[in-house]
Amino acid sequence: QVQLVESGGGLVQAGGSLRLSCAASGRTFSTYAMGWFRQAPGKEREFVTAISCSGDNTVYADSVKGRFTISRDNAKDTVYLQMNSLKPEDTAVYYCAAVLTGAYYITYTSSYDYDYWGQGTQVTVSS
Repeated sequence: QVQLVESGGGLVQAGGSLRLSCAASGRTFSTYAMGWFRQAPGKEREFVTAISCSGDNTVYADSVKGRFTISRDNAKDTVYLQMNSLKPEDTAVYYCAAVLTGAYYITYTSSYDYDYWGQGTQVTVSS
């Protein structure tokens, strides 16, 4: 089992940047594929981005492509989400998620694929 703790959320003006972190503990981090999801008020949770165990493969939702970057440091058991050129529509609670996998280069885009979730961190982008 793995525990996930997000940090780095906050209030930022449109056009600004934030960097979210998700620290993992409990098991070998490098065997988990990771993802970020978000949920805005009144909306369903949606996929943002994911990264494979190795960090070699990433995938992004069209809405964030070119603005957000996911990365991981397996030595620090942490995955990051660098968010640039933020827009008011990026306002949401952001969750990191983990799935134990033997597929070292696979990314997962469905929330149903993930077994473990963090508590979420609020990101608010003002116009």
